[in-house]
Amino acid sequence: MDRQTEIELEAAAFRRLKKHLMEDRVDVQNIDLMNLAGFCRNCLSRWYQEAANERGIEMSKEDGRTAFYGMPYDEWKTRHQAEATPEQKAAFDTSFRENVEKR
Repeated sequence: MDRQTEIELEAAAFRRLKKHLMEDRVDVQNIDLMNLAGFCRNCLSRWYQEAANERGIEMSKEDGRTAFYGMPYDEWKTRHQAEATPEQKAAFDTSFRENVEKR
């Protein structure tokens, strides 16, 4: 497989993952994704922002989130995110340390 085809397939897989998380499974909470998988929609938006910045495209954290979520993050939270339980928050603290702060 040539490199361009590989890039196009990776991009298609990313678009499908994004659709799955943003349209098909809006019921899945970010905190549960983070606690179970070590990443969430916010991580994906940050990785998008970082990729843009690495290519010389100036993009803020909020710009990256808006690009990924298709709306301002606060609007997404209001529509789709529930208040985390104390247990979820405790598990998140551990997951964040292990998956984000280690970078």
